[in-house]
Amino acid sequence: MKKYRNKYRIESARLIGYDYGNAGLYFITICTAHREHYFGEIINGKMQLSNIGILADVFWYEIKNHSKNIELHQFVVMPNHIHGILEIVKNIDNGVDDVGRDVACNVSTDITENNNPSKPINKQMSKISPKSGTVGRIIGSYKGAVSKHAHRLGFEFDWQSRFYDHIIRNEKSLEQIQIYIMNNPKNWENDKFNQNNPNYSDSNNGTAQ
Repeated sequence: MKKYRNKYRIESARLIGYDYGNAGLYFITICTAHREHYFGEIINGKMQLSNIGILADVFWYEIKNHSKNIELHQFVVMPNHIHGILEIVKNIDNGVDDVGRDVACNVSTDITENNNPSKPINKQMSKISPKSGTVGRIIGSYKGAVSKHAHRLGFEFDWQSRFYDHIIRNEKSLEQIQIYIMNNPKNWENDKFNQNNPNYSDSNNGTAQ
C-alpha cells in the first residue's frame, strides 16, 4: 500500500490524448491553497470537519444530483485536501445537468448550529443548460460551488489552482484506492500532505484547471 501510495502521489500531467469525458473511474485529489487546514483537523484518527469542511463534503455528494452520468464512490475530506472516486457511467452530450456554476447559484447552504452535515441544503433547483460532463468540468464546478458558498458565508478560503487525477484501470487498483481513502484519516501522520511529515511536499503541480 505504501509503495502504491508513493507511486500515485508523484505529481503528473493529464494523460495526453485521453478523453476525460470517457466512461470510467477516476481517483481525484484536490488540495487547498498553500495546504491550509481549512477543512478541519484529525483528532484521534478521525476527521473533525470545520464549516468549510462541511461544505466540501456536502457539495461532493451534490455532484450526482446534477450530473446524470455520474456515480460517486469512496470519498474523504482531510484537513487540507479531499480524495474521491468519480465514475463517469456513460457519455451524455444532451441533457447532462453538470454541477457547474449554476449549482453554485441555485443551491442554498444552511450550516446548523451544531454543524450537522446531514441537514439538506438543496432547497430548490432550476433546470440548467446541458454541459460537457467531463472530469475537468465537474471538478471545476465542484470547486467553484465550495468557494462561492464559503465566501458567501464570510469564510476565508481558496483551493489550489490545480488538481490531481488518476485513471483507475482495473478492480485491483480500485480496491487499493478505496482502502487508501477509507484509511486516510487514521494514517494522517504519514500523509504526504501533512506538513509535519518529513516527506511533506508543497509542490503545486497537478492537472491544470
